[in-house]
This record gives sequence, structure tokens and C-alpha cells, in this order.
Amino acid sequence: MLNHKALFIDGRWQKPSGQGIAEVINPATEQVCGSVPLGDELDVENAVAAARRAFASWSRTPSSVRAGYIRALADQLRNRADEMASVITTELGMPVQWCRSVQVDGPIIGLEQYVELAGLMDEVREVGNSLVIREAVGVCAFINPWNYPLHQLIGKLAPALAAGCTVVVKPSQETPLHAFLLAQMIEDIGLPAGVFNLVSGPGSKVGEALAKHPDVDMVSFTGSTGAGVRVAQAAAPSVKRVCLELGGKSPLLIAEDADLAAAVRYGVQDVMINSGQTCTALTRMLLPASRYAEAVELALAETLSLRMGDPLDPQSFLGPMCSAGQKRTVLDYIKVGKQEGARLLCGGDTPSMFERGFYVSPTLFADVDNRMRIAQEEIFGPVLCLIPYTDEAQAIQIANDSPFGLSSGVWAGSAERALHLGRQLRAGQCFLNGAAFNYQAPFGGYKQSGNGREWGEEGLNEFVEVKAIQV
Repeated sequence: MLNHKALFIDGRWQKPSGQGIAEVINPATEQVCGSVPLGDELDVENAVAAARRAFASWSRTPSSVRAGYIRALADQLRNRADEMASVITTELGMPVQWCRSVQVDGPIIGLEQYVELAGLMDEVREVGNSLVIREAVGVCAFINPWNYPLHQLIGKLAPALAAGCTVVVKPSQETPLHAFLLAQMIEDIGLPAGVFNLVSGPGSKVGEALAKHPDVDMVSFTGSTGAGVRVAQAAAPSVKRVCLELGGKSPLLIAEDADLAAAVRYGVQDVMINSGQTCTALTRMLLPASRYAEAVELALAETLSLRMGDPLDPQSFLGPMCSAGQKRTVLDYIKVGKQEGARLLCGGDTPSMFERGFYVSPTLFADVDNRMRIAQEEIFGPVLCLIPYTDEAQAIQIANDSPFGLSSGVWAGSAERALHLGRQLRAGQCFLNGAAFNYQAPFGGYKQSGNGREWGEEGLNEFVEVKAIQV
């Protein structure tokens, strides 16, 4: 049981002003696995003030010194990776088969690149009679999601530290425990007081207070599109920079000449990892009508082969939903899909073998019309829509017919053909023929999937102000 009673503000653990605690529920057992304090607006005020005091010194600290702290934090995470993965499995429910590699090892790789990228802050570009330099944007507020909690936190924190920003972090109430462990590591490496501050609590108090605070220069938010709109509205009066990584309803376009078995297997597994709770999940599988029946059978066989079970079982591919609320949301969408006339191939219910836990069976819908709600709205669960198309032009039209544009995928008979199709998809990411995620490349979306980018040099630029000095 991980019971935290203090917030990390100004380099030390402090008793919160806010009253009460928030219990963290293990989604596999429905038992309390920990607790964190409920901060309030005064805690936000104290944390922002600490970050503001620290900013002048930290932003002038040599980039090599800032890089050293980033390296030290990466070493801490690597040394305690199993501990961190165990915490995330407990609070999120992601099976151990995936949790270490996806939730911890990946963010470490992403973090380490900023050891080198910190040096970009020293570059000076001469343009005519001007010197163009980079400066840190200032005090940053991070409002984090529950589905990839450390991944998204490091995606914000690493470039912020490299740029010379100071930060205040608000973790999700569903999965806050990892952030307290990270704060312990930050304390252990001796990061200067006020550079990193942690305030847990409800979004209605802590999140809103951070977004509208006049001394916060930037807010970076990952979550639903609706919540992102509210963050942007709260931030607007002070004209602070806002970076939003929001929802998705991403297509996987499988071409007629594709290796159908490999493409369908990849598409099914992409959605079912983390029980569908992935913003970039390729939840709309676009299939050529000429091979549609074969693809449906392949998708059904692959889905039925995936094992759902206890997250601590190394054989489990899927675990539970993160919360009871998320389980209800997914089951409600499945009802909508059936009412809309989509053909339910499998799943759509709570597995009978589990007496406890927020489980939803892997679910396949065939004969989905792209105008259906289940094809237009983010479900955030293990639900995959199979959509037929007649020709390439219609496939591109269906793929782009979405309010979202976070990710996409193409599987074709050759790399050249896949690239030709991928260039036509309106999304911030496109995975060709099963390509891997790249932490050196920018990550972010088009349309209602948000604005701004994370990871790589573009991720660093979100935390930079550009100054021209005329000489």
C-alpha cells in the first residue's frame, strides 16, 4: 500500500493546504492500493511561486549542467524501472507483459535524448545584423493523463528541463502513484528547489487553477478533447502558451496488395494493447471490399487468441479498464454500436470468469459505416471497427473523414506504395507496414487531436521563446 501524505513543493515534501485524500483503486482487484493528498488552490499558489523563484537561476544554468540532471534522472529510472513498472501495473492495470517495456523503458529512451538536445539552447543564429537566440518559455504547468502516465509526464518534463523551464505537475487522480515515485527520484538527484513541483488533486481545483494562473507561462495538457477545450479557455485570459495532446480515432488503411494476415494481426494487437486505452490506437481498420470477408475472419481469429487476465500474469495480453467509470463508458459505446446496426463479431460484455475487476472483453464490430458514432467518437477501450472500402480514393476519404488527426497507419505491398498512401492521410503520425514508435520524431495531432508537439527537437521547441537581438 502506497500512502502519500505530502506534496513535493520547493524541493521538499510539504503538508498540503488541501484537506482529505484520494484513494487509488487497483482496477484488477477493485481494492485500494494507495492514496495521495488532495491539493487545492493554495497548494497551486505555493508551487507556482516556488517555480517562479527558481526560474531565473535554473534558466541561466549552463545547458551541460541541466543535461547532467537529465542523465541522473534517467539513471534513477533505469535503476528503479521494475519498481516503477510495478506501481503502474498496480494503478493502471496494464499487464506486466507490456508495462515495463511500454510504460517505463520507452520513456527512459525518450528522456535520454534530451541530454544531447539541451545543447541546442546554446546555439546562436546570425541573420543579417541580428543574433537569434533561444530562451526558456518560463514556468510550465503539466496536466497529465492516466493511460500512459509516466510516458506523457516524461514527454513534457524532459524537454522542459533541457530548455531551462521550471514546472508544476498535476497527475491524474486515477494513476497518481508513479508521479510520487518520480518525485522521490528527483529529490534523490538533488534537482534545485522549485524546478520540479508536484501537486495532486482534482482537475476542477488544481488543474483549473494551474491553467488560469497568471504566473504560469505555459500549460501542457494530455487528455480528452473536451477537457482540452476547457484548459485552453481557462488559459486564454493570460494569453499563455497552450500545448494540447488530445483524442484520436485513427485509421489503419490496409491496401489490396498488403500481406493481409500480417496487417490484420498488427491492427488488432495495436488496439488491444493497454485494453484500447491508447490515444493513438488504430481503432478504424479500413479493408478492401475484395478481401473484406477474409480480413474479418482473420481479425476474429486474432482477437479470440488474445488472452485477457490478471495483469500480474505474464501470459495476459489485456488487463482491465483503468476505472469503473471507463468500463461503463466502453460498454455504453458498445450498446450504441449495436443500436447503429454494426455487426458484433465478438466481445461486447464483461467476461464471466472475472468476479472482480473492470474488465471488458475484446470487441470487434464489422460492417461499420464511418458515419456511425462508434467510428467518429473516441471509445478508449478494446473496441475495433472494421470498415470496407471499394477503391483507394474512397479509402483516403474515409480515413480523413474524422474530427481527429492524431495518428494513422498504412499497410501495403511495398514501402513505396505505403508511403504514397500515408502522405495523403491528415494526421500527425503515420505508421507504415508496422513501423515502430520513434522517440526522436515529433508526436502530436491535427484538427481536434490538439496542437503542439512532444518528443524530439520539436518537443524542445514547445518550451522555447525565440529572441532576435539587433547588433
